[in-house]
Amino acid sequence: MRVAILQMTSSDDPEENLASLRTMLRDAIGQGAQFALTPEVTNIVSFSRKHQEAVLVREAQDLVLKGLQAEAKALDIWILAGSLALKSEAPETRFANRSLLINPEGEIEARYDKIHMFDVAVSAEETYRESAGFAPGDRAVLAHTGIGNIGLTICYDVRFGYLHRALAQAGAQIITAPAAFSPGTGPAHWQPLLQARAIETGCYILAPAQTGKHKASAGKSRSTYGHSMVVSPWGEVLLDAGTDAGVFCVDIDLAQVDEARRKVPSLTHDRSFEAPK
Repeated sequence: MRVAILQMTSSDDPEENLASLRTMLRDAIGQGAQFALTPEVTNIVSFSRKHQEAVLVREAQDLVLKGLQAEAKALDIWILAGSLALKSEAPETRFANRSLLINPEGEIEARYDKIHMFDVAVSAEETYRESAGFAPGDRAVLAHTGIGNIGLTICYDVRFGYLHRALAQAGAQIITAPAAFSPGTGPAHWQPLLQARAIETGCYILAPAQTGKHKASAGKSRSTYGHSMVVSPWGEVLLDAGTDAGVFCVDIDLAQVDEARRKVPSLTHDRSFEAPK
């Protein structure tokens, strides 16, 4: 199967981002892709809660999601909307950071709300409190599809191996890891974390990322690390997209999942133990 990783520099204007997506998806089809994946917060990258409140809508009204559903049907392609920032249903007042898997009929096959919130202080200049604006999810999601069993994660989830192990033990062959990764942590942590999750699970890790400096009409602008990646079940980096926005295609073979797990069947070697005190 050929997968297309869409590396983007999304702005805080959903209509502008959808226009870019349409062009990129046609590029992906031209390269023979059957599955296209977009990064975290595909529809809007913004630090301004005021702007988010004014622009964001609930899932059913989101124009980027509607556009991606229409493109999936028109192009006969699977699409992962890596994540969309959306308004939650009442009584939750915080937003949702939601990944949506869309089939070639334009239907939503699976939804996943990011579980782990990025509440960190990388430096005095780079501090994040994702949980102040976004509500964490509480459910792991595995989609059984005609192109494989796909486990959904988002960005900061990559630091939590137990989530990935649970997905793999439930049958995941592919784990998606769309991101808007911090340039402060990216150079040291991004690649080794993705490789570790692939090696531990024997899954393909597909990680489309935001990149560069993002245009902002309100509040300060944001920068992201880029380097979208595809990692094999054996831990080999099959793609490092660097820092330019674009469409990057890679062929994957799910037989390699079985082969990696046959060689090192660690998913079957769990043992209970007493926790440290």
